[in-house]
Amino acid sequence: MRVKALAALLVTAALLLSSCSTDGQAAEDAAAAPTANAEVADLAFTSETLDGGTFEGESLAGKPAVLWFWAPWCPTCRAQAGGVSTLAKEYDGEVAVVGVGGLSAPQDIRDFADQVDGPLHLIDPKGEIWKHFGVQAQSTYLVLDADGHVVADGYMDDAVLAERVSELVG
Repeated sequence: MRVKALAALLVTAALLLSSCSTDGQAAEDAAAAPTANAEVADLAFTSETLDGGTFEGESLAGKPAVLWFWAPWCPTCRAQAGGVSTLAKEYDGEVAVVGVGGLSAPQDIRDFADQVDGPLHLIDPKGEIWKHFGVQAQSTYLVLDADGHVVADGYMDDAVLAERVSELVG
C-alpha cells in the first residue's frame, strides 16, 4: 500500500514539475475571475522585441493586457499558438497581447515567434521577465485589466482565456 501511495505522490510531483502545464479544473480555478483585492502587476521592466527594438513594460498601462509566457520547445505552448494568434487579432487595439518567449536560445525563440502572427513577442532567453512576474512554468498567462490588476494567471485553455479577455473589454 505504501508503494502505491509513494508512486502516486511521485507521479503528482512529476506532473507539477513537468515542462508544460496540463488542462484541468484546478488550472481553470486558478484563472478565476477578478477580485476586488487583485494584485497590481509591476510593469517596470524592459525587454528586447523580435526586431531588436526595446519594449517598456510600462507601455502596457492604461488598457487590458495578456502576457503569454512560452518556450519554443514546449508542446503545450505550440498547441496554444493558434489561439493566441486569433485572440491578438480579434482584440487588436483593445487588448495588448504580448508573448514572452524564454528559456531557450534567442534564435530558437525568434524562429517560433515568427510562426505566431498577432502578438508582440519579447525575447527573454534567461527568463528575467518570467522571474519578474514569478512565472515558474510554461505555458502561463497573466491577464491584466486596464489598471494593471492581475485578473487571471496560470494555465488556461483557449476558451477560458477568451472568456477572461471578453470580460475585460465587456
